[in-house]
Amino acid sequence: MITRRTLMASGLASSLALAACGPDKPADTGGAVRIRFATDWRAQAEQGGFYQAVARGFYADKGLDVSLIQGGPSVNVPQLLAANAIEMGLGSNAPIVLSMVQAGAKAKAVMASFQKDPQVLITHPRADITSLADMKGKPIMLADASITAFWPWLKAKYGFTDDQVRKYTFNAAPFLADPKAIQQGYVTSEPYTLKTQGKIDPQVFLLADSGYPGYAAMTLVSDSFRAAHPEAVRGFVEATIAGWKDYLRGDPAPGDGLITKDNPDMTPDLLAQAREKLLSYGIVETAEGAIGTMTMDRWKAFFDVMAAAKVYPADLDWASGIDLSFLPKPT
Repeated sequence: MITRRTLMASGLASSLALAACGPDKPADTGGAVRIRFATDWRAQAEQGGFYQAVARGFYADKGLDVSLIQGGPSVNVPQLLAANAIEMGLGSNAPIVLSMVQAGAKAKAVMASFQKDPQVLITHPRADITSLADMKGKPIMLADASITAFWPWLKAKYGFTDDQVRKYTFNAAPFLADPKAIQQGYVTSEPYTLKTQGKIDPQVFLLADSGYPGYAAMTLVSDSFRAAHPEAVRGFVEATIAGWKDYLRGDPAPGDGLITKDNPDMTPDLLAQAREKLLSYGIVETAEGAIGTMTMDRWKAFFDVMAAAKVYPADLDWASGIDLSFLPKPT
């Protein structure tokens, strides 16, 4: 579970998923528009809004026949979109969208389920670290994909340097063995694992709460499907927003039931703690941004950091990977 973000960002081959989905064209089924939606990892609470929308019939109410396809280490959502094996998919983090633009992918992000990227840095309880700024000059365990994701922002904001980087292998043992260790994580995952398995109460620093501008969990849509079925895309966005509201504000049992059916490894405790983190950290809904919201100003702020770090060329047409027209109008 804890390796999902890095595996997705690394662009692993998706041959298994391609074989399972098939590259056939979308079709109307009994009057409903079929949408195959590939998630970014195995079923979990971080996808609860989508599962809730299926379970509660919100997609069906919009005339959509939505199939959720579990992600995993062999599933690369941008590649599936390029192969027309799916109509829509989940992009884990903001760099995925920019990388799609750079690669010339014919797809766009139309909403962001996560207003805050759930990426965190984690330490043992220690008096000398009370903020991200206090980590300057200290070794930090990072996965390879993070070097071109949130690391450039940390370097620009806090003066972190590359000589601080240590290899993160998604093994908790090095962190647990070293009380001075710092590692990356996902707010809904690693802190819970360290607390239950390592019997420690780690300090958790959500990058978004210190200004990291990247969105996460973006809904990606192929250009061909978007052009052919704009009302279906709009209906999907509206139903997904309704699904997230219902999952977080109401009874999550319908969505959780489908999640555990797809992924029996998801225990009630795992689901409950992840949902609680989504709520308590304001991952899905914040005071500044309603569910699904994206703005070009914030995307530009993210791109500017990445371009300054030379992760992407300064002349990249980043805005071509984003379409805000399907989002509900602010009230």
